[in-house]
Amino acid sequence: MKTAKQLLLPSLLIALLSSCVLLDSKYSLENFKITRLAEIASVLNTELWELPKPKTKPVVAVYPSSFLDQTGQRRSNSTFATFSTAVTQAPYTLLIQALKHTAQGDFFEVVERIGLDNLSKERQLIRSTRESFDEPQKLKPLMFAGIIFEGAVVSYESNIRSGGTGGRVLGIGMSRSYRQDTVTVSLRTVSVLTGRILTEVTTTKSILSVGINEDVFRFVFNSTELVEIENGNVENESITIALQSAIEMAVLKTVEKGIIKNYWSYRDV
Repeated sequence: MKTAKQLLLPSLLIALLSSCVLLDSKYSLENFKITRLAEIASVLNTELWELPKPKTKPVVAVYPSSFLDQTGQRRSNSTFATFSTAVTQAPYTLLIQALKHTAQGDFFEVVERIGLDNLSKERQLIRSTRESFDEPQKLKPLMFAGIIFEGAVVSYESNIRSGGTGGRVLGIGMSRSYRQDTVTVSLRTVSVLTGRILTEVTTTKSILSVGINEDVFRFVFNSTELVEIENGNVENESITIALQSAIEMAVLKTVEKGIIKNYWSYRDV
């Protein structure tokens, strides 16, 4: 007949393995939200996607130096020094994506300015080739923009709010903790003809991190043997997704302000 000592240790091991299985299945790839997986032509803000179409599509441009990370914030790490930036160094790509998908892609006419040097070189190659072979067809002029989108990621504040709760009874305990960061985006539209700032919008998005820990720390069998079991998980909100959400909200508010000030108007339904 098995003793209580022989029965206790297998039970504890079964409990530990069961918790690991539950943890792995809960956080498996299949159970992650679809917004965390790579998608084509995806936007997070459904209001931006469902905006009405304009009467006339404004032609806009985003230059590579007109929308950058100005925070200088490094990714936080309590273990060792890191030189990785907290925010992507190409936030203008998220701005272009938001502009291209406003009103299902029918609100803004976005012209290429990020790779302008490459575009100019290719056009020069086409022009010189046609001149060499005496082709009469001329190259069409580049489309110019009437509005330039400018701004920056102006602030990234880490650990502005943190806290948690927990308890322990007879060596068995559980604790929860959280931390909140924020990212702030400034976006303005500038008239090319006058240099006048038409609209200015500032948006802030929270970035949450949550951790859960469970542990057992007990002496058994007349306090002669130690049993210690730990289990925990941490979930961090994606910084890039939070930044994308803030940029999309800034574009949405820019469109709404432009409607109010009659810079553009919705098409009659």
